[in-house]
Amino acid sequence: MAAHAKRVRPGGLAAAGPAEKALRYALLLLVLALTVSPFLWQLSTSLKSLTEDVYSRTPTFLPEHPTLDNYAQVADAIPVWSYAANSLVVAAIVITGNVIGATMAGYALARLRFRGAKLLLGLFLATLVLPGEVTIVSQYVTVRSLGLADTLLGVALPGAIAMLNVLLMRTAFAAIPQEMDEAAVIDGATAWQRLRHIGLPNVRGMLSVITIFTFIGAWDDFLWPLIVLTDPDHYTLTVGLQYLNGTFTSNPRLIAAGTMISFVPIVVVFAALQRYFFRGVEEGAIKG
Repeated sequence: MAAHAKRVRPGGLAAAGPAEKALRYALLLLVLALTVSPFLWQLSTSLKSLTEDVYSRTPTFLPEHPTLDNYAQVADAIPVWSYAANSLVVAAIVITGNVIGATMAGYALARLRFRGAKLLLGLFLATLVLPGEVTIVSQYVTVRSLGLADTLLGVALPGAIAMLNVLLMRTAFAAIPQEMDEAAVIDGATAWQRLRHIGLPNVRGMLSVITIFTFIGAWDDFLWPLIVLTDPDHYTLTVGLQYLNGTFTSNPRLIAAGTMISFVPIVVVFAALQRYFFRGVEEGAIKG
């Protein structure tokens, strides 16, 4: 009977057979095609010249005469680099607020003992139930009362600390063995010293996860900047690109080029943090 027993991996899982491996790879290829194909098609469209018909009955994926003129025309049509700079300012403010605020709040909820901690955690969880559209009117009234309407700070302020990020950081800090904190307390370490020397080195993976998703959310946000901003000089990239839809609806090549310009920074940020990102996803925080 031992000869017919399945091989077991060191982790305790049975080794996958050829059919199971083939199914896994087929599913991975299907997911890859569904997620990557739209971006590749946009890239192909942005490189096509005016002589190529993008609405042909049998469209071609590879451009017959690749050109970068569409990107130059986007820069001539709208101040795309100014819009991109505005988006970077908003993203920087949001990332800074989430990294600092979510880290301190998550550490306090996970490692410090104070009255009302469970009630505060329950309030944080309750905010996740409400969709953003429910609070958008009150957010705008608050931003306007602070005199921040039509400013980049007003765009960034509501997302400066996301409750989901606070809960993620709390989970990451809670995974650190309690004995490490107890030993530090015996040595006379303060809460700030424990956060700096014990907490932060062990949650770098989760911090990178928060940074990447916060950047994507701030960079791609369209509805809130559209409501807050009225001066075209303050437009973020997602709002400014709508000028291409209004002015060049007959030329999808420029729209595709603008889309690719807005997509490049996301790729750069993910490429820079991918090592820590996957560590944070796989480990959650640290290995016990």
